Amino acid sequence: MSKVYKVAVIGAGLAGSEAAWQLTKRGIEVDLYEMRPDQTTGAHQTGSFAELVCSNSFKSLSHENAHGLLKAELELLDSLIMKSAREAQVPAGQALAVDRNIFSQKITETLESIPVLSVFRKEISDITEILENYDYVLVATGPLTSEKFSQSLQTYLGQKSLNFYDAIAPVVTADSIDMNVAFKASRYDKGDADYINCPMDATQYYAFIDAIQHAAKVPLHSFEETRPFEGCLPIEVMAERGRDTLRFGPMKPVGLISPHSSIKPYAVVQLRQENAAGSLFNMVGFQTKMTWTAQNEVLRLIPGLKEAEFVRMGSIHRNTFINSPLLLTSGLRLKSESRLFFAGQITGVEGYIESTSMGVLAALNMYAAMKSQTISAVPRTTMMGGLVKYITETHPERFQPMNSNLGLLNSLGDSVKRHERKSKMSQRALADMKAWAEQFE
Repeated sequence: MSKVYKVAVIGAGLAGSEAAWQLTKRGIEVDLYEMRPDQTTGAHQTGSFAELVCSNSFKSLSHENAHGLLKAELELLDSLIMKSAREAQVPAGQALAVDRNIFSQKITETLESIPVLSVFRKEISDITEILENYDYVLVATGPLTSEKFSQSLQTYLGQKSLNFYDAIAPVVTADSIDMNVAFKASRYDKGDADYINCPMDATQYYAFIDAIQHAAKVPLHSFEETRPFEGCLPIEVMAERGRDTLRFGPMKPVGLISPHSSIKPYAVVQLRQENAAGSLFNMVGFQTKMTWTAQNEVLRLIPGLKEAEFVRMGSIHRNTFINSPLLLTSGLRLKSESRLFFAGQITGVEGYIESTSMGVLAALNMYAAMKSQTISAVPRTTMMGGLVKYITETHPERFQPMNSNLGLLNSLGDSVKRHERKSKMSQRALADMKAWAEQFE
């Protein structure tokens, strides 16, 4: 008779939910701990599993894009997050965006219905204590790990966690946007007209930049270190880097022509559908740490948003992650404690799908350990493998969070022509992932 293991998964975000799914579908009994809603964070609003607190977009679906490739790899591994995202999908051109409420409800209902999974709504504050009570533990507490548990991890790991910040973009009601000024379109008319675009001329743009630079910002606590992640910079940080940074970044006007004018916009603010009903839109790339009062004034300078109804203002929150290159094996197992695994953003990956993929890999490696199976490392030719290599092999002193990008994959060599590389990389990655996944069937 095989041994029955006691397993705890701490955190029911994207990574924790995915890990719990991957373990229970293989017959492993799991205790899933989630502190919400009894104890919330500065960004969450519900007690639902896998609640999305930043954008509602999972980014591109194209297999020749790093984010799209990672999604395809996850689907080869029967990802619950991807299945739920497909079922909660809302229009977003070539991207995968979801109604966040439907998305998290589906995941919560699915996990709570699994007979071998028990849910405990309580905060875990001591990593040593939970290790004493379980055979294996998977930590997936995410970027908003509670203060008590963060302190416990710091003590247990013998080194301090690092901090940087994710900022949440504002959301407005669709019917409060002035469509006599704004217009619907996707860049270069690719796909359906899924985005609402607010065009600016040069005078409006530079007045907006001046307002951002002079706006009041949320003060930081003394223990916080400002290290913004390059892929999710607040708009005011970008504005500080140069007056034209935003219009060459999230406000670039290329591929967009307003039907209200034949003149090409100098800059454009894009809004993306937030919910299935299409009643809410979020401001693409507009993460911010301006105070709510300042946002209410500054964001109304955007043409089309003068009378906008903001149902959620932007905010800033802490992101905690461990120094994975020092601490973790390629199987996401702690080097000093073989029963402890880490997954999600706390490992130093950045992004919804990246976090989910670490949940899958940590769970599969934990399952293999339980069964005393020797499994091959996830291929470095895959996006998951590239991410694992980055978070476990980067020099510890230079380690900062990373999201998926094709630069993480093993090179194809000089024999492959430049225009064929993305396609060839994608084909190789999916073939290698399919072969690797067979050992878990």
